Amino acid sequence: MTHRTEPSILHCDLDAFYASVEQLHDPALVGRPVIVGGLGPRGVVAAASYEARAFGVHSAMPMSRARRACPHGAFLTPRFDAYHDASRAVMAVLRAYTPLVEPIALDEAFLDVAGSRRRFGTGPEIAAAIRSRVRAETGLTVSVGAATTKFVAKLASDRSKPDGLLVVAPGAELEFLHPLPVRSLWGVGPATHKRLAALGVRTVGDLAALGEDTIVAALGDARGRHLHGLAHNRDDRAVEPERAVKSVGHEETFPVDHTDRAVLQREVVRLAEKTATRLRAGGHRGRTVQLKVRYADFRTITRSRTLRGPTDLAAEIQTTAHELLDGLDVGAGIRLLGVSVHQLVADDTPLALDLDGAGGDVGDGRRAALERSIDTVRSRFGPDSVRPARLVPPPEP
Repeated sequence: MTHRTEPSILHCDLDAFYASVEQLHDPALVGRPVIVGGLGPRGVVAAASYEARAFGVHSAMPMSRARRACPHGAFLTPRFDAYHDASRAVMAVLRAYTPLVEPIALDEAFLDVAGSRRRFGTGPEIAAAIRSRVRAETGLTVSVGAATTKFVAKLASDRSKPDGLLVVAPGAELEFLHPLPVRSLWGVGPATHKRLAALGVRTVGDLAALGEDTIVAALGDARGRHLHGLAHNRDDRAVEPERAVKSVGHEETFPVDHTDRAVLQREVVRLAEKTATRLRAGGHRGRTVQLKVRYADFRTITRSRTLRGPTDLAAEIQTTAHELLDGLDVGAGIRLLGVSVHQLVADDTPLALDLDGAGGDVGDGRRAALERSIDTVRSRFGPDSVRPARLVPPPEP
């Protein structure tokens, strides 16, 4: 049972985030159906604008099906650097109202604004101010739910979309929760939904009316108690602003299976570049490089190697990933390739510039300075303004 007397937990969720960023980048896309995702035959939809959703397009849909449903839509490859930049701008707005911000993804976060009342007003007033400021400073729209628990705040933001604000007042949580479909509860997937349906459970209220012992007998102790608690708005989780990032990486599913090792080596270079850029942007270095491979038959394996010290350099990441790839058979065809860095540490101490090659590995200092200079150029002129030579296409004959 919550002890809050005000709706001071906010859940902020940017609307159709990837697609909205693309519409901001290219005004010609405004008002058009925009679908972002993998464009190959195996691609899936990562995001769809509300114009595209009107045609039944939604995230996780196969891209081939999306093209049939909305053939006149604008189909775009994701630009994650742009999405990270937009996310950072929005998170900066949120942190202007409270230090208690818990990012869940690039496009959503929980806030605890109980300690901000004297300076900024009530939870609903802060929510309204955030929505206005995000739109003014970034051009994006954000839907917000305000409640006494994280669980209800998340459900409220879902039901305020697009571009809305829904406040669930203290004492009104069960009135809000119980008419909702039981699928709304965290932890109710297809299998659990089927078991609950067999008990005649259709809504959250139906579940709340059952005894806890009945739910536990049907679903097991942990899940049964969890869902019974949520149905009665028992959610004591605090907003945790210091959620530790455990890894940073990038992976990609190819349009066709690759058996050419040279092609895969070039892909490793590209993935390592993206991973290193994200590490530096987040202020992280990592000690372990991991290579993820998914074969044509969907068998997935990972190989990793721990370095002598933490790194955020693309050169070191790609060298290690290449060595890991060299130890694998690629003849069966590679469907997906991923490079990630684990065992992260904060980048509190800048790397010393080793201009004369003395002390430490020769050239590490120069390489660090070079890659940071490249970050600056890319932030100003775009992610493709500087590329490794191996990724530059040959000139037209």
